[in-house]
Amino acid sequence: MFTGITEHVGTIDSLERTEDGGRLRVSLAGAAEIAAQMKMGDSISVSGCCLTVVEFSAGHFSADLSGETLRRTSLGEKRPGDLVNLERPLAASARLGGHFVQGHVDGAGRVTALVPEGDNWWLSVSVPEELRRYVVEKGSIAIDGISLTVARWQDGVASIAIIPFTHAHTNVHRMLPGAAVNLECDILAKYVESLLPSRKSPASSHLTLNKLIEEGF
Repeated sequence: MFTGITEHVGTIDSLERTEDGGRLRVSLAGAAEIAAQMKMGDSISVSGCCLTVVEFSAGHFSADLSGETLRRTSLGEKRPGDLVNLERPLAASARLGGHFVQGHVDGAGRVTALVPEGDNWWLSVSVPEELRRYVVEKGSIAIDGISLTVARWQDGVASIAIIPFTHAHTNVHRMLPGAAVNLECDILAKYVESLLPSRKSPASSHLTLNKLIEEGF
């Protein structure tokens, strides 16, 4: 479980592809605290994707990518030199600064614009059709692992007001129109949707007249 509060922006060293997956290597330059506390098998959010550390040193870590991860997320389009947002899992004693983020990417959106407005910026992202029912104005959404608030929602495009700190301390400042970004919708919306059918259709009973007779009623 993560919160969507980026700890460090790493750089992709390499992405080796195989027939059914790949291996991602990310530089930890400038992230001494993360490197010092990292262990084999740790979970880490890489631009919103929960990955497992399979190899590491003081300067980098590597994670294996399944074919599903490459197909469903923006990692399939990444190249060496691209920036990725890094976050370690939420500690039980930590403050929840963003919102509940699982690191389970729902799909990839496309940046449509990043335009300045005074000291701030407007980031607009086109959301895939199958995910739009989970997006609401003023609701939470994770974009490349960043916990953000949908300020405007129109015609399948989510617009987010980006403050200077977020612009400077995440990979947002490198987002260009057309770039793929990982989207994870609010987990609450998905659970509510899954529960609604059971409310509409009461669970069928296994109790029958013959069963009552057998039990002596």
